[in-house]
Amino acid sequence: MSDRDVTIGNAVDGKLGLADLRMDPAALAHQAVVAEEGGNPQLAENFLRAAELATIDDEDVMALYEALRPYRSTAAELEELRASLVARGASRCAALVEQAAAAYTRRGLLR
Repeated sequence: MSDRDVTIGNAVDGKLGLADLRMDPAALAHQAVVAEEGGNPQLAENFLRAAELATIDDEDVMALYEALRPYRSTAAELEELRASLVARGASRCAALVEQAAAAYTRRGLLR
């Protein structure tokens, strides 16, 4: 579907799918630049992680979300997830998983 076909009418009629509404990684990266220039580096980092996630299948994104919930994953499972993100070129998301694993270890939140 083209950008012109993304209308409220098509949304109401159920003619749009998730692929039609997916964010473009380049647009997210541009928003990161704008956020950084506006003095908001944390928001910029969030946009860059979102740009990485926009290239990953929806099911895998939902599995990532589930894995990062407290008591859902072991340290080994989080390490495997981190490595898979690195292999996909999602280094920022991988770093977030690594940080979460360390925090969950300290706080006793691993499965």
